[in-house]
Amino acid sequence: MVQLFKFLLKSSKSPGRAHFRPSFLDTLRLAVRGGHGGNGLPKYGGVGGQGGCVYLVAKEGLTLRKVIQGLKDKRVAASSGEDSSKASIFGRRGVDQRIEVPVGVQVYDDRQKLIADLDENEATCIVAGGGTGGCTATNFLGRPGENRTVNLDLKLIADVGLVGFPNAGKSTLLKAVSNAKPKIAAYPFTTIRPQIGTIEYSDLRSITVADLPGLIEGAHANFGMGHKFLKHIERTRLLVFMVDIFGFQLSPRHPHRDCLANIYALNKELELYDPALLEKPSVLLLNKMDREGAHEILTKVKPVISDLGSGLAQCPEELRPKQVLKFESIVPISAINSTKVIQVKSQLRRTLVRLAEKQFLADEVQIKDQLRQRVGLVGPKIT
Repeated sequence: MVQLFKFLLKSSKSPGRAHFRPSFLDTLRLAVRGGHGGNGLPKYGGVGGQGGCVYLVAKEGLTLRKVIQGLKDKRVAASSGEDSSKASIFGRRGVDQRIEVPVGVQVYDDRQKLIADLDENEATCIVAGGGTGGCTATNFLGRPGENRTVNLDLKLIADVGLVGFPNAGKSTLLKAVSNAKPKIAAYPFTTIRPQIGTIEYSDLRSITVADLPGLIEGAHANFGMGHKFLKHIERTRLLVFMVDIFGFQLSPRHPHRDCLANIYALNKELELYDPALLEKPSVLLLNKMDREGAHEILTKVKPVISDLGSGLAQCPEELRPKQVLKFESIVPISAINSTKVIQVKSQLRRTLVRLAEKQFLADEVQIKDQLRQRVGLVGPKIT
């Protein structure tokens, strides 16, 4: 009877629905412990083996979801070093534990101090060192390994980051220009986790684009999921702001704002989160230009958009930034128009190539200056 009751109870527990289980994971907390050092052998002066360490290796193509699937209870421990013995005066070192993580992971300790930034493929970091083997300095007693908790914080690495308020058409554009398949609907907040797409060109060049979920006011202060989304634009090379030319209203309880006010609002959110983001190159896409009346609105607001500083006096105080964005280009588009989409792909590529050329020239000047200083040359700079 008891067995029957257990069977019925177990069968009544249906698994959670798939859409309630988030597939995208950008934070992970792990308990790591280095191996204990082996004991020495005082009689023969033997030295114990050092404990193994726990280290991370950045790998392309991985996700934190895959990492957690390969770990039991989110705990990782390296093995202890071998004790010294008559047969082996020097004890063997404990076996290290290797954990492969996605490229773009930042590692923090439990005090939120940055340990390492694994932003390149094959970058490594020791998160828990092994204990020292027993020797004369330790009275031949092995020392315990490092034992702590680390937080893995993933920041996506992409060439382009799409930024905008909900329902601006970012997901529609991403689907049109890349191989990504984001959810698209006529209501806001259809994108609830970051999406990465790749734009492929005929000459085999490719550009990665990150579609971030729509921001809301107060994202800089972590309202909604502000920090969880904003952190992903820190590593992008180019910011693409997407704004509905007809404006946006979050809900009936919120005021409707025109496209110019929304640009200032996005500017303000990034400034409050991290002013350094405003120094990133940026492009503005004015979406839904296929609708009636769009061109009249564009004619009216384009002079101010081209020089956002000129419109600060008319900007509401709560939206007024201290530092304004300077767009590399302003592109009127319709995300559902294939011709306009092709123009966007070309514009993004031209902008990234121009930025790469600027960076190359700056690096070249820096290298020449370093060479001049190293060889001790006096006089004009090397050209």
